[in-house]
Amino acid sequence: MLKAYGDNHSVMTESTHWRRNLFVCVGGSFTTIVAMTMLIPYLPIFVEELGVHDRDSVLRWSGIAYSATFFTAALTAPLWGTLGDRFGRKSMLIRASLGMAIVMSCIGLAQNVWQLVGLRLLTGLLGGYASGSTILVAAQTPKERSAWALGVLSGGVMAGNIVGPLFGGFAPELVGVRTTFFVAGGLIFLAFIATTTLLHEDRKPTARTATEHHGTWSQLPQPGVVAMLLVTSSLLLFATMSVEPIITVFVQELTNGSDRASFGAGVIMALGAAGSIASAPRLGRVADRIGHLTVIIGCLAAAGLLLFAQSAAPNVLVLAILRLLMGAALGGLMPAITAAIRHRVPDRIVGRVLGLSVSAQYVGQVTGPLMGGYVGAHLGLRSVFVITAVVLLAVAAADLVMVRRPRTATY
Repeated sequence: MLKAYGDNHSVMTESTHWRRNLFVCVGGSFTTIVAMTMLIPYLPIFVEELGVHDRDSVLRWSGIAYSATFFTAALTAPLWGTLGDRFGRKSMLIRASLGMAIVMSCIGLAQNVWQLVGLRLLTGLLGGYASGSTILVAAQTPKERSAWALGVLSGGVMAGNIVGPLFGGFAPELVGVRTTFFVAGGLIFLAFIATTTLLHEDRKPTARTATEHHGTWSQLPQPGVVAMLLVTSSLLLFATMSVEPIITVFVQELTNGSDRASFGAGVIMALGAAGSIASAPRLGRVADRIGHLTVIIGCLAAAGLLLFAQSAAPNVLVLAILRLLMGAALGGLMPAITAAIRHRVPDRIVGRVLGLSVSAQYVGQVTGPLMGGYVGAHLGLRSVFVITAVVLLAVAAADLVMVRRPRTATY
């Protein structure tokens, strides 16, 4: 099936190998995310091993080292997307997996905290396997199955975010802190091998054309809709991540200072992720059938209302149930947003625009926790849920206005 975008050089070819590519990308994204997140539980311990002993300094350097990857990834995502449009998306996945495998292994050789931060910056600069997979899957999957496929991919990424920290919780005790980085590098190298040998890209790299000298937005049929979808993706991550830093403290408040608050918070966050994993493919299938914007608006509204309910949660059990339901509502959002953007972008610049979407998500991922921590400290923990709910409902309302305009109800 071919769909022209008014340019002889911009023709979308749906890959005959899209199913195999999807599962290679799911496996590779799961593996790389596990490797990237397994350091979360023991990062402060590694910082101490590197010569930082003051508690406040350990926390500060741990935060800097962890966020460094997101900083450079946000800056370079549009660049890698643009290069993928030109040279092929498989080459970007090969670059990301090999680069991350090497750098993650090198972290195990770091001798001081400055080297750690530098290597974490380099990880974000060279990485981006999961975001690259999203671009490839979005570009090669048949239009009528795109949101479902992106939902399956999203489930793999979310599963990696659950398994990684769990694995990192006991791996250092088995093999040592430094060795875990070599294990992480080895896991990512497996993704590199699978990508190189199993993934097949039908799409041929496009030659440079006169249209490349025009701005991105001038090449979009509906630039306003795409811009709103980028804002939606950023604010979605902003709202989601704003609650994450306060969950443990909120559980502690609900349990009157229980010593098991951290365990309860971990279970609650895992339940939210499990809800997303279960719902993402199903909501993606619904979005393919009834329209992506319809599902986006519905899920945003549901998540906003559930956040209001969480602000009034009387105990941990109710909070856990509400987080599970919210995870289910959030599961279909990013795949539907990505699919909606994809269907409004010519093939020649799809990587560039989806790269901007990735950067927008990283912005939300960084600013959300900052807002959550500040509001929680000054206005109370329950206020974080309320403000986050207002943000999601406002985005839903703005998207509803957008979908009622002419030419926006197709997808």
